[in-house]
Amino acid sequence: MTIEAMKARSRLVTLTREFFLSRDYLETDTPALSPTLIPETCLEAFATSFVHPYKPGFPLYLVPSPEIWMKRLIAETGRSVFQLCKSFRNAESVSPIHNPEFTMLEYYTVGADSADNIALTEELFGALATSGTPACARAPFRRVTMAEAFAEFAGLDLDSLGERRAMVEAARSKGLILGDDTTWEDAFNIAFLSLVEPRLPTDRPLVLDEYPSGIECLAKDIPGTPYTERWELYARGIEIANCFTEMASPEAVRAYFASQGARKLASMVPHRVDPAYAEVFSAFPPCSGVAIGFDRLAMVLLGKADIGEVRNFPFAGFAPPA
Repeated sequence: MTIEAMKARSRLVTLTREFFLSRDYLETDTPALSPTLIPETCLEAFATSFVHPYKPGFPLYLVPSPEIWMKRLIAETGRSVFQLCKSFRNAESVSPIHNPEFTMLEYYTVGADSADNIALTEELFGALATSGTPACARAPFRRVTMAEAFAEFAGLDLDSLGERRAMVEAARSKGLILGDDTTWEDAFNIAFLSLVEPRLPTDRPLVLDEYPSGIECLAKDIPGTPYTERWELYARGIEIANCFTEMASPEAVRAYFASQGARKLASMVPHRVDPAYAEVFSAFPPCSGVAIGFDRLAMVLLGKADIGEVRNFPFAGFAPPA
């Protein structure tokens, strides 16, 4: 990372803080450690422990996102919040766009939905852009629904693939190899990553909207459809952000925790789950949140090819002890 890149990244951090503070968001500073995590089978955590010379110790985990803490603050204050912080995800590749430790920009807008956050995120990109920012990282965003993307880039009618067998057979019809025990979600992900994502337009940022409700998360359902109020943002073909309108229902959170928590028992790094966390949503305001990989954002805004060019110490620079 050059001095010029360090200065440019520092400028992005400053402008990001100014952007949200000027809109009356509270900046939060939540712990990097937690005794429990939100169960998410799509990622693995880093486990550690608290030790004490005279008292019993207990397990702790590095947070993969500040979400678990930030939502408690939203429930307590009823305010829109944002945070720039380190987050940690285990068992992922180290590559030009992946790092086990990374900087997360997360913001939650009270009284907003996922569509409102598209406009807000476009404003953020405009505030951070420089004269050297390439067109592929400039607003306005292109918006494509997941159903439209499957139709255009995979030739598949997503509306008709709500059943497991239908999704598996559709993927097989495109030459993909799937076992008979493949779940609907796994079949969808294989089809998306193999057939759709590589073909997404890259001339400007793209919002891929309305994810299927078969992808388990806490996004609000779109009434009368098999889709949710969730989008992901791509820039230069790279996933930059994830957003959804919060379900904000204790019952939905309990069901999600039960389902995902059971599946996490078989993960590489099982972790503790707080069964009482659902009570946070007993007094939770209407809200939508966005999580942005800030290293990737800086990379595309500054026209770099590798997140190592916008980080002081890339993980690849570390070596295991001899």
